[in-house]
Amino acid sequence: QVQLVESGGGLVQAGGSLRLSCAAAIRTFSSYAMGWFRQAPGKGREFVAVISERGDVTTYADSVKGRFTASRDNTKNTLYLQMNSLKSEDTAVYLCAAGAFSRTPDSFGSWGQGTQVTVSP
Repeated sequence: QVQLVESGGGLVQAGGSLRLSCAAAIRTFSSYAMGWFRQAPGKGREFVAVISERGDVTTYADSVKGRFTASRDNTKNTLYLQMNSLKSEDTAVYLCAAGAFSRTPDSFGSWGQGTQVTVSP
């Protein structure tokens, strides 16, 4: 089990930017692909992005492609999500997860508690 803690969420106006971080308490952080998911009220968990173990391959949901960038620093055991040009529909709790390189939540065995992102119109 990997302990994950997200931070960086908050309230931002539409068109603004936020940078989320996910700190992992594990020595073998670089052995895991890392994913970002989000969950809006009354909705299921939605895939946002996934980054490979070395950080050289990323995949994004169509809804965030070109606006969000996932990255990682394996020397700091930290995952990031840079979110630009935010829209009201991006409002959700954002969660990071450790597991396999996949868009599917079931492929990830460890999850953080999430950080709230609220985008005002």
